[in-house]
Amino acid sequence: MSTAPWTADLGDGAYRNPVLNADWSDPDVVCVGDDFYLTASSFGRVPGLPLLHSRDLVNWTLIGHALDRLVPAEAFAAPRHDCGVWAPAIRHHDDRFWIFWGDPDHGIYQVNAPEIRGPWTRPHLVKSGKGLIDACPLWDDETGEVYLVHAWAKSRSGIKNRLTGHRMRPDGTGLLDEGKVIVDGDRIPGWFTLEGPKLYRHDGWFWILAPAGGVETGWQGALRARDFFGPYEECVVLAQGRTAINGPHQGGWVRTARGEDWFLHFQQRGAYGRVVHLQPMRWSDDGWPVLGDGGEPVLAHRKPDLPEQPVSAPATDDDFPGGRYGPQWQWTANPQDGWTRGHLGDGLRLTCVRTDDAHDLRRLPHVLTQRLPATVFTAEVELRLDSDEPGAKAGLAVLGDAYSWIGLERGLDGAVHLVHRFAEQTADRERDAAHPRPAPGATARLRIEVSDGARCRFHADTGDGLESSGQVFAATPWRWVGALLGLFATAPPGQGPAGTVLFTHFRTTS
Repeated sequence: MSTAPWTADLGDGAYRNPVLNADWSDPDVVCVGDDFYLTASSFGRVPGLPLLHSRDLVNWTLIGHALDRLVPAEAFAAPRHDCGVWAPAIRHHDDRFWIFWGDPDHGIYQVNAPEIRGPWTRPHLVKSGKGLIDACPLWDDETGEVYLVHAWAKSRSGIKNRLTGHRMRPDGTGLLDEGKVIVDGDRIPGWFTLEGPKLYRHDGWFWILAPAGGVETGWQGALRARDFFGPYEECVVLAQGRTAINGPHQGGWVRTARGEDWFLHFQQRGAYGRVVHLQPMRWSDDGWPVLGDGGEPVLAHRKPDLPEQPVSAPATDDDFPGGRYGPQWQWTANPQDGWTRGHLGDGLRLTCVRTDDAHDLRRLPHVLTQRLPATVFTAEVELRLDSDEPGAKAGLAVLGDAYSWIGLERGLDGAVHLVHRFAEQTADRERDAAHPRPAPGATARLRIEVSDGARCRFHADTGDGLESSGQVFAATPWRWVGALLGLFATAPPGQGPAGTVLFTHFRTTS
């Protein structure tokens, strides 16, 4: 039985949405035999392209990542929280897994591998350019042709609400034409911000499943044509309607080995990011897909007709066995040697990295993060500050456009203090959220209690029991990324080593 703060399996043959109650943004899914694999946007975090596995579309585990480092490497030496990997598509063709994605500042990339756990190839630039996003390939078994469709980011290209199609080389290394606008959303009455296309072949039609109308307020559309380059006709196939599920948006269709159709999509939920819902799918008499309950999203439903699976959810807890962190953790930029130190036994030893940016966690590349794992939960970790450097500090953070953290700092007086600090969205440096207090053993147990609305209450135990600290902090997302939990260790500029911090027993509970 899973001990995660949220599980979707109700244990009675039904499930509840979201099936992934965390920021697995822009999900796409593929079925290979009896297994389902999902990937999602990872933006500027490293490693990128998360890989999740399920055998029933309800119970998921995180099994790794397909992208070790972001490219070009120099562009991601510092945090770029909303950039990087946008809206990947995962496919299985010619006994290989393929993932395509758009980087809005550099172009369309792909990686591929013989097995889901790799080894994955280095990223290959398929099409360079600004504003190229949401790329999806199709190897068409009916014609032998290979196609690629992508959307546009207006912030980089000045173009939006259009889908562009290409013919592509069978090995996915390049395109065979200059591309053509195959769907112009401006010509569809009432449609705007058409994006996130996923390309399929079904019943003699080319299908593009794509959202429009904006992330929080939009709907899921379907477009079909007899020829890849069009003309396409359109239909809204999933919308909020009378439900509380706003903007049912962007995702992927999958057919099980038993012939059932399902659709996974996201819902924007503020600081929690984009959580993933599972919708039943069928085909109407006129050939259009029908998602959810007559085109409205379901909150609960019978599970897919697949063998019963153990209740599971992506891991959040970590004892850092052998000094290593689990796949649920990602750095805020490409990592450098020396950020972690070897350690005998359990526990993660982070280096107190010297930096000019210690006053603002949003600018630090060496913050180790993971997603908020549920709507209501508690996160807890223990740490020991092994540094005599004045100004060396470490802690547990809720990181976003605004942030707050609690932890330990070596003072100018040589003593270690418990500190709690925050920075508003427009602030360029942090300030105290509570008065510092002594931490005589240079150790602490830190806790953040998160209630509905991502309201965070901070606590710490420095030897006299757990005490509350400061005011409630309302977590905030970045523009496209939900708030994150983070562990960090840092020190002021200077020469020579600045010591380390040992983190142990990271736990999240409902």
